[in-house]
Amino acid sequence: MKRILLALSVAAVVAACATTTSPTGRTQHIGAVSQEQLDLMGAKAFEEAKSKQRLSTDPRQNAYVRCVVSSITQQLPQGWQANWDVAVFADSSPNAFALPGGKVGVNTGIFTVAKNQDQLAAVIAHEIGHVVSRHHDERITRQMSAQVGLGILGSLVGSRYGEGAVSATNQLGGAALQTAFLLPGSRTQESEADVVGQRLMAQAGYDPRQAVNLWQNMIAASTSRPPQWLSTHPDPQSRIQELNARAGALIPTYEQARASGRTPKCG
Repeated sequence: MKRILLALSVAAVVAACATTTSPTGRTQHIGAVSQEQLDLMGAKAFEEAKSKQRLSTDPRQNAYVRCVVSSITQQLPQGWQANWDVAVFADSSPNAFALPGGKVGVNTGIFTVAKNQDQLAAVIAHEIGHVVSRHHDERITRQMSAQVGLGILGSLVGSRYGEGAVSATNQLGGAALQTAFLLPGSRTQESEADVVGQRLMAQAGYDPRQAVNLWQNMIAASTSRPPQWLSTHPDPQSRIQELNARAGALIPTYEQARASGRTPKCG
């Protein structure tokens, strides 16, 4: 009976979700929460980041990042082109992020590895690639399915060990769901964001070959202390090979964008 109950509960969550195809053709399970809820979560996380971290007051840095973000988001599919909010954080770690609801955050430390506008575009397009590929939705949906099982587990635990155990189990599930939204992407998601981002930058008129240079700079800057993102990102050397292989195929897209007048002059 307990197994049947668990199966029915998991089935209810699965039924509420949708099976769709990502921008690279990968099968995804999404939809445990609505797009409106995702956007609200993104807005909340963005405001929290701005309240806890020091923002850059350098007008040139802010204009530079906004220019790159604007040129990239103009190439997004219809429905994703709404005004994107941008924050530049005075933080020496070379990092950036994008969130549902049209939010982009960039640390000033990224300028130490992104040496020109094309390399900065590679970073930002990759992060926006996570959003348009619905990776946050995918992580939340996966966690929601797991949490249904956790809720059933809580009931089973309570029947044997008491209400205190139920409360502890449910609290663990709630915390896991809250953090799932901001967890690092899986290697599959990171690779997909590379594909989507490199294509986006080429469509915006940025040289896709510069994504390779960016990652070479990243590796050179992290030889003494590998950054945390390497734990979930693909192997750096394999990644560079894949970026380099795709760059050649994207040159016609890049050249067509330039010929059409998409010649960003951000910095």
